[in-house]
Parts: sequence; structure tokens; C-alpha cells
Amino acid sequence: MSDTPTPSAAPNGAHSPAHAAPALSSQGLAAAAGAFGIWGLFPIYLAGLTSISAIEITAHRVAWSCVFVLALLVVRKQLGTLSAAIARPGVMLRLAITAILVSINWIAFVWGVNHDRVVEVSLGYYINPLVNVLLGILVLSERLNRIQWISVALAAVGVTYLTVETGHLPWIALTLAFSFGLYGLIRKTANVDALPGLAIEMMMLAPLAIGYLIWCEWQGVAALGHTTRLIDVLLVLSGVITATPLFLFSYGARRLPYSTVGILQYIAPSLQLATAVFVFGEPFERGRIIGFALIWAALLIYAGDSLLKTRRSWSPNPSPSRPSSSPGSA
Repeated sequence: MSDTPTPSAAPNGAHSPAHAAPALSSQGLAAAAGAFGIWGLFPIYLAGLTSISAIEITAHRVAWSCVFVLALLVVRKQLGTLSAAIARPGVMLRLAITAILVSINWIAFVWGVNHDRVVEVSLGYYINPLVNVLLGILVLSERLNRIQWISVALAAVGVTYLTVETGHLPWIALTLAFSFGLYGLIRKTANVDALPGLAIEMMMLAPLAIGYLIWCEWQGVAALGHTTRLIDVLLVLSGVITATPLFLFSYGARRLPYSTVGILQYIAPSLQLATAVFVFGEPFERGRIIGFALIWAALLIYAGDSLLKTRRSWSPNPSPSRPSSSPGSA
């Protein structure tokens, strides 16, 4: 999970239209696609840990992520970014909130995989863009056009249909979507980059995570060192698997048009859904297909409207009587 960096503006003096997007970078495309691919296939990784509770897996994920991210900052000679970020007003409070949100998201994700609910996990990330729209209305007082309202309404109908069809609220999907949406919303207001921000979040959570792991060891229920070598390796490497896609996403998003990132994000839930149905054999019967189809239709409408807006914003001013606005101008 990470906030989406804003695409960089065109260099000063460049004869490009207002709000020009970054050129499509093959390296950026590969990095972003790789990030979403890792997130999409992460349930397969977690399948080797289904004998361990979601809380213990998340505790290991926090602890080893903290070690790996701090080591990465040392190697990249960016350890000073931590003290710089901590010194900025409001950053620590925001990161404390996002640390709680990311832990809720991770626990819900792992719990869903452990209990054969990967289809519902994928639903959470399909509806996340529309949850972001809803948060924009409720928190930022943003206004939607008619097409966007239609997409939100369709998604609501889809979630309601799935609730009636399955007999229970898809709480895993809603928890993932809202925790991820709130995380991104708050992280965008925190003046800190993805990697140092993640490091601070993990440092905040690490005492609780390590304390819980010590308690598990004391109670004789700890997994690390007491099961198989494969489980030990999977637990330790969970930090690498967590931080690597965040780094790839941060790298790729800064080198791609925002609309391209918006399309690529559907790689993750699509792979999760395919994994659930074709690898784990979870049911995807007619009722679920109808509910998902409503949500997919909502996403297509929303994505189409966003792409149309983006294309219009990149179009050069056709009027020769007015000079083109430079990036960042009022």
C-alpha cells in the first residue's frame, strides 16, 4: 500500500500543453506493472502460511519490513530522510494514523486468504477507486458529474446485490477498500516520500509487533523456528515482499501518466480473482458474477470518464490568440 505520487511537471520552458503528462517510460511501465503483479499474486505467497494466524503473520510482516526498509535506506544513503520527515509539522500524527490503517488492511487481507475468501479480497481492490471517489465527496467536499454518480450508484448496487446473494455483508472487501482509501487520502497530505514514510510507519508498529511475537514465543505458539524451514523463510522474506512492490510503484508512478497508473492498478485484483478461482478453486457462481459485473461496469464508466477528462486536459489550446499555459501556472 502506498500513496500515488503526483506525475512530475514538464520542464520549464518546454512547449507542452498545460498539465502535460510524463512520457510513457518503458522502465516506469515495467516497474508499476511489476508492483501490481506482486500484489496480485501475493495470495499465493500467503498460501504457504495458512497454518499461522493472520495477526502473527502481520506481526512478522511489520517486523521484517522494518528491518528491510531501514537497510534499504542505509544502502541508498537516505537514512537522513527519516529525521527530516519527523521534523516536519504534522507528519508524525498522520503517519501514526496511516500505520494503524495499514495494519488493519494487512490483517484483513491475510485473514481473507487464510479463510478461503480471496474472491472477496479481490472485490475490495476492485471497488477501492470508487471508495476513493466517495471519500473525496465526504472528506474533501468534491463534486461529481453525472457519469461519476452513475458509476458510484452501480457499484453500490453491485455490493448490495452481493450482500443479498451471499447473505452477509462483504466486510473483508469493504475493510480493505476503506482502509486502503483512507490510507492513501491521509498519506497524500503527509509531506514524506513512500520509502521513508513506510519506514516510520513500521518503526511505530514494530514495538507492538515484536512484543506480540515475544508473547507467542513465551506461550509456546510461535511459528518461527518451530515449524518448517519453508515457513521460516516465508516469514522472514515477508518484509522484502512487502517493501519491493511499494518501491517499484513509487518509481513507476513518477514516470507514467496518472491515467496509465489508474489502468494498471486493475492488474492486482484481476490476478487475485484469477488466483482465487483457478488456483484455489473458490466458487464464482452466477450470483457473484452478476455482482462483480455491476462493479466492473461501474469501473469501466468511471475509467472512461477519467480518461476522457485526462485527454482533454492534455489537448493543446486550439485558439491561436491565447498563449499556452505553462505547467503549474494559475
